[in-house]
Amino acid sequence: MSNKVEELLNTARINELLHRKELEEKNKNTIVIVLAIIGAVAAIAGIAFAVYKYLTPDYLDDFDSDDIYDNFDDDFIEFSDEKPEAED
Repeated sequence: MSNKVEELLNTARINELLHRKELEEKNKNTIVIVLAIIGAVAAIAGIAFAVYKYLTPDYLDDFDSDDIYDNFDDDFIEFSDEKPEAED
């Protein structure tokens, strides 16, 4: 009778261990699925950003930094100490 009790306890322990392993595998699968979804979203966002940068025109090429000061040269009046000559 003692053997049957021990056998029953051993069976219960084995079932408990198997159940724990099933839960651990289920948790691992859930983590893998979540990470796969995050990776897919990141990849799609990266591709979208690359396409956006490729298709967006670059307006800085049209801008010449030397031209910014050329327009202001005509706005200044030069004064001199000489008196203007009288016109005839």
